[in-house]
Amino acid sequence: MIEPIAIQPATVEEEILFTSLRAQDWNEFLGQETVKKAFQIAIEAAKQRKETMDHALLYGPPGLGKTTLSHIIAKELGVNIRVTSGTALTKTGDLAAILTNLENGDVLFIDEIHRLSKAVEETLYPAMEDYALDIVIGKGPSARTVRLDLPKFTLVGATTRFGLLSGPFRDRFGLVQRLEFYPPEGLKTIIHNAAKKLKARLPDKAAFAIAQRSRGTPRVALKLFKRVRDYAQVKNGGGITPQTVEDALSMFAIDQLGLDHNDRKFLIELINKHGGGPVGLGTIAATLHEDPGTIEEVIEPYLIQVGLLKRTTKGRVISKLAYKHLGLEYPEKK
Repeated sequence: MIEPIAIQPATVEEEILFTSLRAQDWNEFLGQETVKKAFQIAIEAAKQRKETMDHALLYGPPGLGKTTLSHIIAKELGVNIRVTSGTALTKTGDLAAILTNLENGDVLFIDEIHRLSKAVEETLYPAMEDYALDIVIGKGPSARTVRLDLPKFTLVGATTRFGLLSGPFRDRFGLVQRLEFYPPEGLKTIIHNAAKKLKARLPDKAAFAIAQRSRGTPRVALKLFKRVRDYAQVKNGGGITPQTVEDALSMFAIDQLGLDHNDRKFLIELINKHGGGPVGLGTIAATLHEDPGTIEEVIEPYLIQVGLLKRTTKGRVISKLAYKHLGLEYPEKK
């Protein structure tokens, strides 16, 4: 079975590709205008006052540019950036090692920040508010707390599951911005820019065909473009045409809406085994032998966005549009 493109983890080669194609400034970062304006104002104000920018939290589906934004923020502020993730900071000592090595004004980017343990999260509270780190020395009755002063820094957190962050943690971020899915026209421009960087000739119709199947996500668009480029190199002497795009993405089981094998399996299983719903998340996870978090984070957001799935108080329901897309007859409810 062909691996689904949309949720397959990026390989090392693909990560290098994405890094090379990453926007370097505001002019190259397309879309997300509201988010860009908010940060441009915050950065300019901080520079005028010669202060550190407020801590920022970026949330939204994966692949929309949260990491890219953090690098642009650091570049615009004229400071260094330190990148880590919530899963990497397993102990308070890990966090302390990073914080004490920051320089004044630096940006600390923590990806998937909702995965921080409670102990590490609470250690961040005084660091974010007072730029201080409380360390406990010793154990038992002789234990004492030592407070270390930290350089002033800006924490930029990114998460795909905003609801898992505690209220006190969310409140400590001065800027909270949600990234939205991209329209096909916006993705087409991103793909064209990537083609120019890679010195690949890409007709407008071919770029739009890729954009339509990219699930509103730049990361997916770049991944699909890379696979189309590989296919064209092997099968068509390097020439990318609308037909080449069609043939390549058909081979990878990506349909006109950008749905892959897992998406179609999700919809068909709910229709065949649960009558199209309503059905709860736990039942869906058991039916698909899939983690509930993966279903909520990876599969459902795009299906909901394009109107193929509905979340109701009673559970998930397959829409009439989904039946039509799958070529199935919609059962009229009595």
